[in-house]
Amino acid sequence: MSTDDSRRALGKDLLLASAMVVAGLAVSGLALTQLRAARGPDVAQATQPLQSSPHSEQDKPAESKPGGTRPTTPAPEPAQPDPQAQQQGAKPVLPPAPAEKVAPPIKDR
Repeated sequence: MSTDDSRRALGKDLLLASAMVVAGLAVSGLALTQLRAARGPDVAQATQPLQSSPHSEQDKPAESKPGGTRPTTPAPEPAQPDPQAQQQGAKPVLPPAPAEKVAPPIKDR
């Protein structure tokens, strides 16, 4: 191929590529205009503001006073198990597995 032939081939390729880009842009533009025309205008709709009741004096928390009185009820104490339960220890939650589901012990290497 000579230089003129390669330039001519390059020009054809660039012309074809640019025509394909223009055709793609035209198709996408037409599709967008049809989408906008079919849907109509979109209007956002906000929710109505909540109507709050008027504040009263009872809604406020009690004032903290330095040196005020503390609750008189005693603090909760941790549970103390009876001595028999302490000797028995924790019981298993699940019953033992049946013999056919127990694997033989793993031997040390």
